[in-house]
Formats: sequence, C-alpha cells, structure tokens
Amino acid sequence: MTDPTASPAIRGAHLVGSVNLPDAEAVLRTVSSHLGPQLRRIPDGEVGERFYWVQFQTKRLDEVRGLSRIPGEPHLLRGVFDGRPFRLDDGVSADELVFPDLGYADAALASYETFRRLRDEGAIAPGTRLQVLLPTPAGVIGPFVVPEDRAALESAYERALFGELQRILDGIPHDDLAIQWDTAVEFALLEGRMPSWFGDDVLAGVLERASRQAAAVPADVQVGYHLCYGDVEEQHFVQPTDAGHLANVLGGILSQAPRPVTWVHLPVPIERDDAAYFAPLASVAVPEGTELYLGLIHHEDGVEGAQRRAAAAATAVTAFGVGTECGFGRGPSERTAPLLDLHAAVAEAW
Repeated sequence: MTDPTASPAIRGAHLVGSVNLPDAEAVLRTVSSHLGPQLRRIPDGEVGERFYWVQFQTKRLDEVRGLSRIPGEPHLLRGVFDGRPFRLDDGVSADELVFPDLGYADAALASYETFRRLRDEGAIAPGTRLQVLLPTPAGVIGPFVVPEDRAALESAYERALFGELQRILDGIPHDDLAIQWDTAVEFALLEGRMPSWFGDDVLAGVLERASRQAAAVPADVQVGYHLCYGDVEEQHFVQPTDAGHLANVLGGILSQAPRPVTWVHLPVPIERDDAAYFAPLASVAVPEGTELYLGLIHHEDGVEGAQRRAAAAATAVTAFGVGTECGFGRGPSERTAPLLDLHAAVAEAW
C-alpha cells in the first residue's frame, strides 16, 4: 500500500520527442546545455519533415503502387498534409505492396553522426544515448487508412517499419542507442474513439503488438514506450477520466514483454492534481530496472503546478521521473528553452 502522505522521489527527466528548434544539432546542443545532467537519453527533436509526428508518412504512402487516396478535394492540415485516407486498389493484396524508405532510418543515422560528433566535442555527456522515436504501425494505419483495409495494411506496414528499425540497429552502436515506441492510436481504440480492427479484446491486441515491438529491439539496446492520448494542435483526442487504461497497458507491457523494458512515459492532464487520477497505477508492479516517467510538466503553471501533480502521483507511485505530456515541437519556438529549464527545475525541486 502506497503512503498517501509520501513525498515523491523524482528520478530525472525525459523528453518525449519533438522539440521546436531548426535541426538536430540545435536540439542536441540546446537540450544538453539546459537539461543534460537530468537526462539518460536525448531525442533529435523530430526536426524537418517529421515535425508533425507521423503526418509525413502520408507522402510515403502516396508512393506505394496499389494504394490510392479516396476521391475528393484535398483538405490540408497546416497547409501541407492531405488528410484524405488511403485504400487498397481493387484486386490488390496488401502482401503485394512495396513501401519506399519510410524516412526513419535515414533521419536516425544522420542524427547519430551529429550526436557522436557533439559527444566527442564534450557537448553531450558520456553515457548519454540517442533516443530514436518510432510510431507503432497502428499509429500510421489508424488515421491514414479506411477502416476496412486497416487490418491488412497494418501487417504490411509493420514489415516495412521493422525494416527501418533494422537499418537503425545495423548503423548505430547498440550501447549508444535507445528506441522509443510512440503508442497513441491504441488509446483511441481503448477509449472507443476509433473503430477497432484489433479483435474483440482491444487490450489484448494492444499488448500483443507491444510485445512484438519489444522483441524487435535487441536486449543490448534500450527500449521504452511513450503512452499517449494524442497531441493534435496541443490537444488530446479525449481527456482520460483516470489512468486506468494507461495502467492496464503499462502493467501488460511490463509483464508480457519478452525482454526488459527500460522506461515508460505516461501523460498527466494539467487539471489532474487529484489522487483519483493516479490511483490505478498503484496496482502496477514496476520492476526496479524500469524507469517510470510522468508527463506532469505543463508550461502554463510551471514548477508549482508540477509539484501539485507530483504530490498527487506519489499517493500511487513514489518514484518516477518527469516530462511533458507529449513532445513540444509544435508549440512556439520561444517556449523551448524555458520549457527545458522547467524540466530541470521540477526534477531538482525535491
């Protein structure tokens, strides 16, 4: 039983992914100078075409022979990304599809060269790893494919994405690498906000896929999960009533993964400084070697708000690191440095 009066033991900070800076070098330098001592790994900021998470994958899907967008006028997100979904062409099997390079391996390998150079210069602390961010296959197929073709296309896309992962594993020394699986659409399915193609037991489908993702990462490479409720224009697709679905997925991943899980990150809405939100987490056994991070930092209310949420979290889990709910690459660039400093201030406040 967790002590309801306990103070949290804050164990460092975690950056979920996107950072609004011009390129990977700017991200790695800025993050290291503002927050380096609190981080075990650093992402490259999802810069360039990756700035809006998986939206750039629609341009890759446009290149796949046998896939077509539904007819109609394009409706653009941020004036760049066509939101019309894809479908299999008549008579085409998903097994026949040939995907182009998806862009994840090229970006990771280029960022690693920058990472290694900066570490050699002393700008990045020894022992820090490059954190490479990958979506789950459902995270691409769910929003971009018509419902009737999602099941078939998910398997085909998973093969292509795991191929990208293998290129990353082949090109980056394993003791310099950490892989994060960004898990978001799965919570839309669990919350009933999207028709499920996972079968009757959605949670079982989520965990079966998460185990495959963990198994694809060798034991000498760190692996983690960012559990996410979405971040379109800095808004969740639904505000969780409590951490129940998060706890179920967290507990399932930790118990079913075929290898140790290095870290898991969970979101905390800004208004949830009540013990009830965190209560489901009390039943999850987090192994000693797994780092738990709570996304309880919000730029709107600074250290004081984070402390309130951390105190409420400590009624269920007493040791955790801190972060924001999601990446902050889509917020204004002038917010970036103060937000990094806020991470450091919250992590050092206890």
